Amino acid sequence: MKKTILITFFGLLFLTLTSFSVHKFYVSLYQVNYAPQKKMLQITARIFVDDLNSTVGKKYSKKINLGSEKETEEDLILLKKYLSEKFSIKINGKSKSMNFLSKEMEGDVLICYLSMKEIPKINSLEIYNTVIIEGNSEQQNIMHFNVSGIKNTLLFTESTPKGMLNYE
Repeated sequence: MKKTILITFFGLLFLTLTSFSVHKFYVSLYQVNYAPQKKMLQITARIFVDDLNSTVGKKYSKKINLGSEKETEEDLILLKKYLSEKFSIKINGKSKSMNFLSKEMEGDVLICYLSMKEIPKINSLEIYNTVIIEGNSEQQNIMHFNVSGIKNTLLFTESTPKGMLNYE
């Protein structure tokens, strides 16, 4: 529990202190909540937009302008494609599609809202998260989970791109 609080505190501190200037820390935060009444997994991702633009741009050999006035529809399509390739969650051992709902900017951070529907019960989650890691080996993706009142945190890095949680 203390480790979860410390990781959360320092992750938020890094994002807050560095969201208005060039940053030295390569951290993205994800919050995953299960809403049993809606049978839905709700996901919020907070990612530094400059790192995301750079990584997505390199992957698709195109200048990407997410979060700016120059953003195009193609930039958004490439973002969705990138996220679908680099971030996935299997529920109870089965792949489910992730819906990209919307995004917004907060300082230098792009906040993405995603969901997964038609989930009556969660027994296990298998997570794959290499967002930005291919573009920067120092990148760390911290994911907080709240499933049926049980809170967990997983850290994804170049050496640990996958994680598993059991709720049985």
